[in-house]
Amino acid sequence: MTGFRSHMDAALDEARAAGRRGEVPVGAVVVSPAGRIVAAAGNRTRELADPTAHAEILALRAACAAEGSERLPGHDLYVTLEPCPMCAAAIGFARIARLYYGAADPKSGGVAQGARVFAQPQCHHAPEVYDGIAGSESEALMKAFFADRRQGGGGAAPS
Repeated sequence: MTGFRSHMDAALDEARAAGRRGEVPVGAVVVSPAGRIVAAAGNRTRELADPTAHAEILALRAACAAEGSERLPGHDLYVTLEPCPMCAAAIGFARIARLYYGAADPKSGGVAQGARVFAQPQCHHAPEVYDGIAGSESEALMKAFFADRRQGGGGAAPS
């Protein structure tokens, strides 16, 4: 990949903003083939009272609207946490070219853990997958968020 530039910092910014809103701190950005961020989102499941309002889903919806298409061939997705099975399926349906994610999610992941959506014969499109991008920062956000929740705090992640 000539001229590769990571956009994980932007995804981390979205994750921090989600944490400040009391959402699980996950952030995602969709990047065009030209290297421009076309959509960014953080989790909003509580705010929108919508179990599908994961960062990846919201970013994919916004990117599809911006691009005027239900598919995003050639686009990259950066997300701070391994996508769950629902998000992994949506990533495949959107025809994302490359998925970059930070922290692994042994409990709910759907890419390298659990369902392994892209490895299933029913999967029509599997992106190239790169894991561990800013993994320690992503993992630290999650751990701080849930530690605060266990201690009775509001759940806001550190910025």
